[in-house]
Parts: sequence; structure tokens; C-alpha cells
Amino acid sequence: MSSALHLPTLPEIEAAAAVVYRAFAPTPQYRWALLSERLGTDCWVKHENHTPVGAFKIRGGLAFFDALAQRGALPREVISATRGNHGQSIGWAARAHGVRCTIVVPRGNSPEKNAAMRALGAVLVEHGDDFTAAADHARQLAQERGALRVPSFDRDLVRGVATYWLEFLRAVPRLDVAYVPIGLGSGACAAIAAKRALGHAVRIVGVVSRHAPTYALSLAAGRVVEAPVTAQLADGMAVRRADAQALAVLAQGLDHVVQVDDAQVAAAMRALHTDTHNTAEGAGAAALAAAVQERDRLAGQCVGLALTGANVDAGVLAQVLQAV
Repeated sequence: MSSALHLPTLPEIEAAAAVVYRAFAPTPQYRWALLSERLGTDCWVKHENHTPVGAFKIRGGLAFFDALAQRGALPREVISATRGNHGQSIGWAARAHGVRCTIVVPRGNSPEKNAAMRALGAVLVEHGDDFTAAADHARQLAQERGALRVPSFDRDLVRGVATYWLEFLRAVPRLDVAYVPIGLGSGACAAIAAKRALGHAVRIVGVVSRHAPTYALSLAAGRVVEAPVTAQLADGMAVRRADAQALAVLAQGLDHVVQVDDAQVAAAMRALHTDTHNTAEGAGAAALAAAVQERDRLAGQCVGLALTGANVDAGVLAQVLQAV
């Protein structure tokens, strides 16, 4: 297995927080009574669906571009790949720094996420049938154009994302266990980074889509194992190939991993709407889906859920909410 990423320290995460707070205020975390009843124990939700792009990723983009600016290394153009939320993050930060931005998305990507990225000034290129194919094309495109390829997993991205976990753990210091979805890994690695930086005892549970199990299989095997992607709802978790550096961090820092299927994700999306009247995209509801699956082992514990994003197309949301 690859050597683990050197996780950001508390001063580094706090410096990233100062950058983030120039763009928006800390997001709220609430103890929801109906969700707590549903789980049979105290349940707190960290509302990353309340950022200016509707997802946690913006924090990483802000930290990444600030680090480039601090080094005097801002490029003329950046190129990256995404299913949507990372692309909005990079588009937002690139626009703020006057940098051209091209984003590669797989064919059939969310129309509403595509529209949001274009509204931030990003030029979209459609390529491939999944995120991994889009990411490989972005790498090639960056080489051809002499542009900076912004990866979807990077230490500065993790440093920025860790700011929301710093907020969460400081606001609810009695958290016993926290659930976080795994796409390419920045969110879960950021949770581990914040936990270590604060010396917090919270157990971090990674949540993987059963229809995109590369991280579950890779953690079990101790090496990167590619796996086909058939996820329909949790596009933010629809990754075919785990990142080796992220895998090394997760192998050391996760308490365990829970796999959830599309039906469980849909049920969690409905539960979040019913219990909190918040919208969650598939990946955003995955943490609750995992906690519901493990309800029997959570009695008496204070549970934290990362509602990582709300960017679900209206038609998809309508179908999920109308399902019996």
C-alpha cells in the first residue's frame, strides 16, 4: 500500500479556515429530534449542504487556490474532472483568482450540476462513461495544453475540507462516532485529520456505495482494487479506482466501513426531508443510510452525520420523495 499522506496539522487547518471564512461563514450543525428518534440516540447533522455551492467541496478549492497564490504559482488555466461538486469548488476558486477553468465530466452527468459549473465560469468537456475515464482525460488534456491539472485528492484539498470537521468536533465535542461518505476520499481523510489535530476520540466510519465498492475492496485487500460502478443515486461516490494516498490514510484512520445500496440511500434522502426538511443528494444522505443500518450498535452514543451536499437534480429528487 502507498505511504499515507502527511495529514495537515491544527495550525494548517486553522489557516485554511481563515481562507474559507473570507468566502462564507461556518456551516451549522443541529441535533435533530426526529432523526434522533429514528436512530434511537442523539443525532447531530453537519450541514455542508448550506455552503454557497451546496456541498463541502468548496472548502478544498479555496484552500488549494490560496496555497497556489501564496507560492506565486497561479496558472493561466486549470483543468480538473468531477461529477459536479468538486468542479463547482474549482470553478468558484478559479473565478475568484482570475484563472481559466476547464472541467471534464462523464457523459450523462447531472444536468443541474453541469449548469452550476458553467454559471461559475467553467468550460465543460464531456468525456467517458464514468468519473475515472473523465479524470484520465483531464490529465491528458492538461498535458496537451500546459495547464495545471487539479486532482480530486490532494493535501491542500484535504486541508480545506478538514475545516468543516474542525467546526463539527469543536461544536459537538461529545461526538462518539461520525459517519462520512467516501467518494475519492478527501472528506473521510479530512475527518481523520481534524480528529488527530484536536486529539479527539471520535470514531470515524467510512461509507461506501455498494454499487461503487473500490474503497471497500481496496481496504480489505490492502491495495488499490478497481471495481465497476453501477450507482444510480450516489454519483458523488461513484468512483471506479481508489486513490492510493487516500487509501493509506483511511486504512490507518477509519474505525470501519459500511456499504450502502441505492435503496438505502433513497430511504435516507426521504428521511432527511421528513425529519429535517433539508435536501440531500445521494452521497449527502449516505451517512444517515449507514447509521440506520447500524442502529442497533449505536444505543447511548452521540452520533454525527456529514450531510455533504444537496445537489440532486429536481427530477431525481421528485422520484425519490414520491417512492413508497
